[in-house]
Amino acid sequence: MNKILFALPLLLVFFTASSFAEEVTLKGNVTCAKCELKLADKCATVVVVKEGGKDVVYYFDAAGDKKNHKEICKAGKEGSVTGEVSKDGDKHMIKVSKVELK
Repeated sequence: MNKILFALPLLLVFFTASSFAEEVTLKGNVTCAKCELKLADKCATVVVVKEGGKDVVYYFDAAGDKKNHKEICKAGKEGSVTGEVSKDGDKHMIKVSKVELK
């Protein structure tokens, strides 16, 4: 019983923190990981941003990829991407909520 009472507050903090994930806006080149960057075997929408003097590639989530890929697939465009960022192994990901291309 004591273990349950101890674990309950920890679970509450975990679920509360994860439900308030912060959105960020990334500015850079929105492009195709396969066609322009040659980083993938199949097309994938990404945004390349400068962080600490290095290029960092953020892959769009599946819905964001499907919605935005046609416009950038052979030639990338400068723009901004708003969403929640995360990591999947070594891969940077963004769950897209808004894309603005120039």
